[in-house]
Amino acid sequence: MQPFFGDLHVHTRYSLDASTQGTRTTPEQAYRFAQGEALAIQPWVDDASERSIQLDRPLDFAMVADHAELFGEVHMCSTPGVEGHESWECLVYRHWPWGAYYLFNFMSSMQAAHLGLCGKNDAVCNRAAASPWQEMQQAAELHYDRSPDCVFTTFVGYEWTGTQPTSGGNLHRNVVFRNADVPQLPISFIDRSAAEELWRALDEQCSQRDGNCESLAIPHNSNISAGYMFDGLRDNGSAMTSEYARLRHRYEPLMEIMQKGGASECFFEPGVSRDELCDFERQPIDNLAGFNNPPGPDTGFARKALGDGMSLRRRLGVNPYQLGFVASTDTHLGAPGAVSETNYVGHGDADVSAREEIPPGLPDKIKNNPGGLAVLWAQENSRDALFEALQRREVYGTSGPRIVSRFFGGWNFSPTLCSDEDRIAQAYADGVAMGGQLVSASASKPTFLVVARQDSGTVARPGTALQRVQIVKGWLTPDGDYREHVFDVAGTADNGAAVDPQTCVTRGDSFRELCAVWADPDFQREAPAYYYSRVLENPSCRWSQRICLEKGVDCDRPETVGEGLQECCAPEHQSLIQERAWSSPIWYYPAKQ
Repeated sequence: MQPFFGDLHVHTRYSLDASTQGTRTTPEQAYRFAQGEALAIQPWVDDASERSIQLDRPLDFAMVADHAELFGEVHMCSTPGVEGHESWECLVYRHWPWGAYYLFNFMSSMQAAHLGLCGKNDAVCNRAAASPWQEMQQAAELHYDRSPDCVFTTFVGYEWTGTQPTSGGNLHRNVVFRNADVPQLPISFIDRSAAEELWRALDEQCSQRDGNCESLAIPHNSNISAGYMFDGLRDNGSAMTSEYARLRHRYEPLMEIMQKGGASECFFEPGVSRDELCDFERQPIDNLAGFNNPPGPDTGFARKALGDGMSLRRRLGVNPYQLGFVASTDTHLGAPGAVSETNYVGHGDADVSAREEIPPGLPDKIKNNPGGLAVLWAQENSRDALFEALQRREVYGTSGPRIVSRFFGGWNFSPTLCSDEDRIAQAYADGVAMGGQLVSASASKPTFLVVARQDSGTVARPGTALQRVQIVKGWLTPDGDYREHVFDVAGTADNGAAVDPQTCVTRGDSFRELCAVWADPDFQREAPAYYYSRVLENPSCRWSQRICLEKGVDCDRPETVGEGLQECCAPEHQSLIQERAWSSPIWYYPAKQ
């Protein structure tokens, strides 16, 4: 098995919210960028760009995931001669892109409808949508390395983009296809305005028809779903059924735990949560629409969903939220893997637009971040091997660094396993990898092997050393109450590692690799539980702090706070971060449940 690093959440010129912000990147250019080529980005003067970006290391895989709902409108409004190009809606798109951003997105993602330019039965927009959908498939095929070298893999996919209308809660999913056998057109939120309807349509138009079509969906940004992403109900608000739970379990084996719009691991508030490390890249509100509602324990965080899933399994016989973890960027520049904190230019979001000029001050709102990476354990870098890793959840997410993380569970791991040269082979032979499920055995308690290695970095930008590895446990009491606890199992928080926020210079002890065999000291045989590892780097400067320092901001001297730099001195600005990796969980269920 090898760890393959990639990005499954990439928007190009065919996403309306990207194109109205000046993004011109084609799917083909996005895949070239992922493999190491430079990418020109906005602002543009005629056909010339003032700047470009480039990865310091190529990715192993990527997927363009443009918003399916407005493929047709974007194509017709930006392509002379296409039917609908001279409609009033397209005139708004070309001459008032800011207005088009809100108008088109409101109709598509909150009202599940096209505007009037689409004609009867939306036929005009459906015809126009065929062109970008074909281009995405062709670009993916062109850049998929089918040679024995297996250097780079592409997936065909898209984003299903819906919003809960009364709360503004995010309901988005990225749909990933196993191979080039895909539906004639993507199934959008306008076509099927509930996740359950999406899964059933994927059955009808993909898995149940002739051919080799196979797919899965990855929900993302549950942190701003206003609690609707994992609310324990069906999409129509009725009680969840066993059939619904089985369908969801089959189509959604994963969730995106981190992207530019924040982390979705867990909620933190002093006096409410004891895990301060949950206070990491969190959004100030609980919804996508901008309603001023602060996040809370029930907003839609992963740990709560994992606990609720075990409760639902007791009632329904299947866990609808048995979710593995990946991360990605959600870039709207067509820049997969652009996750560096040291040269962040924003991701083409409407929060801070660079359509007309490079914005003064910060390139993005401080609530946003560069995003993360998906890491898949597979024997080769191919569509089949990587897709199967996604299905079995032997995957993890990082907040950006290329940390290597392994996590295994079993009943008889030796306490000295870390010192054995064949420890990984033994772990596979005697246990299950991340994403797996432990079968009840006669042993007194489960044991876990965690292994982590720091990002090796590059000569120009060495990786940051590791501070510690934790195991997060969540379980149900006999009364059905949910509990969770975080255990430090390797490394230490007291290693003296620190960073000077005024210089970003780091100091203190560090670890290149950490390993531990840990047995659950509080294991209860009748209590269902999940376990996952969290690997933490030493503290480092956040992207925003680096730019504030480069621009000479001294918050004690107001005259140094130039235009666009006010957030450098905002009370909510966190100047330091601890980058991390989250493994997919391992589940334990009692034999009788």
